Amino acid sequence: MAITKVTTDGIDMSSNSGGLTWAKGTTAEQPGSPVAGELRENTETAKTEVYDGTEWKNLKEVIPTITVDYLVVAGGGGAGWDNGAGGGAGGLRTSYGTNSGGGASAETPLTLDLSTNYQVTVGPGGSGGTSSTQGSNGSDSVFSTITSIGGGGGGSGIVGKESGLDGGSGGGHRRATSGTAGSGTANQGFDGGLGNYSGLASGGGGGASESGDTDATRAGGDGLTVSITGTQVTYAGGGSGGGEGGAPELAGGDGGGGYGNASTLALANGDANTGGGGGGTAGLGTNIGEGGSGIVVLRYPDTYSINVGAGLTTGVLNQAVGTDEKYTTFTAGSGTITFS
Repeated sequence: MAITKVTTDGIDMSSNSGGLTWAKGTTAEQPGSPVAGELRENTETAKTEVYDGTEWKNLKEVIPTITVDYLVVAGGGGAGWDNGAGGGAGGLRTSYGTNSGGGASAETPLTLDLSTNYQVTVGPGGSGGTSSTQGSNGSDSVFSTITSIGGGGGGSGIVGKESGLDGGSGGGHRRATSGTAGSGTANQGFDGGLGNYSGLASGGGGGASESGDTDATRAGGDGLTVSITGTQVTYAGGGSGGGEGGAPELAGGDGGGGYGNASTLALANGDANTGGGGGGTAGLGTNIGEGGSGIVVLRYPDTYSINVGAGLTTGVLNQAVGTDEKYTTFTAGSGTITFS
């Protein structure tokens, strides 16, 4: 005979470490006249279900969440052609530290679910300008809901193409009597510099912490130093502008910006995985800098690990850092990741 109406204070299973087994069966075997609050295990769905007075519903599963800090840097812009201006740095957004791109306060870390796919894209840098174009903008980098905008291309020596392009940081303006410098994006980077016509110098690309120079110094704007990997690294420096009249070689902004009037193409290019802008060339020289590729860095509790999907390249994967934390760097490609 069944025992009914057993009160909760009459049952003490606190000393038992095993699980509690209750009624189970297929969907077709659900009781015909259930009472609200009844529980059973559905052997077809492998879910515990409860009758709410109208229908059987699965008990809500609570999915654990994880707090993730991020650094997302886009690809840098390419420099302009023919005494071209410097490319702007890729946009920089971060939740780690006291500052983020554009000198604003750091953003809020993301709260993410385990076993959910999240998009990661590392933007490549833009190409240098040609006889018909400005330098190309860099490509955006993405992590989940965070997008950093590619750096603006530098202005070129073609009528109507002297202006720098807008981007995460703006491209510089080519030495000319017309045109403007490219604008940066709020909380990601700064404007490019205006060229100096009388000084025969083109403007530097903007960086993550300052604008490109607007006078004859041609310098790219400096980037921002972030220690999310446990080491202080500067990212997103603008490329320096080109200059005529024997103007010297000039280093780009701190954070991977390319050299203006560079002696080699390698120096003219923005550094890989910094988002640095490309450096401008002297006259019709061939060393027109390309923008450096971006990077995505994530930092999270060490009780979790990142699982990387196809299409992504990592530099460091699930590396211990700080106290009870790990970090991972993504250096190229596009794909999805999960946390587990």
